[in-house]
Amino acid sequence: MSDSLRDQLLGLGFKPAPAPKKPDRPGGPRPTGKGERRAPPAQGRGGDARGARKPQGAPPRGRGRTQEDIDLAKAYAIRAQREKEERIAAEAARQEEARKRREARAKLGEFLKDKALNDKDADIARHFPYGGKIKRIYVNADQLRALNSGELGVVQLDGRYVLVTAAVLAEAEAIFPQAIALKVDPDAPASDDPYSDPKYQVPDDLVW
Repeated sequence: MSDSLRDQLLGLGFKPAPAPKKPDRPGGPRPTGKGERRAPPAQGRGGDARGARKPQGAPPRGRGRTQEDIDLAKAYAIRAQREKEERIAAEAARQEEARKRREARAKLGEFLKDKALNDKDADIARHFPYGGKIKRIYVNADQLRALNSGELGVVQLDGRYVLVTAAVLAEAEAIFPQAIALKVDPDAPASDDPYSDPKYQVPDDLVW
């Protein structure tokens, strides 16, 4: 088309044909027209390029704690607290029992002063079961008969075995029952206490 014809057409109001659009380059920005500016990305408060502000303290992505999780955690906490209280109570009970035993043993020691009938020259071993083991106390012939008839008894005190009368034995039992080592029932059959027979001697070197 000649310039004169083009000028005539423009003069009649025809517009020139638009230039063909060039394809965008891969990875590059789209070309803009002359004088056109690219609008900057909208930024919201807090610098979020998408314009959305991230809430403070928002939970991480993923499944949150359910009511079942919360109830289970509470149940574990309650059980742990209960077990702790039970341990404290059991320890307090043990300490109280130990205190009572100490006091009872001390009271028994005071009570038995000058009441022991042990004979330092005794040569007869009277064996008896106590504390799951076989123990012995040395007595003379008269003491053996009195012991087997229930007129005498034996009390354990500080690792020693003390020979006492039946009346003293009864009072000692009221103070500290665990200390009663030998209390013979005169009405019981002889078979209940085979060690009452003076002929029945247990060798000192026998291991039980």
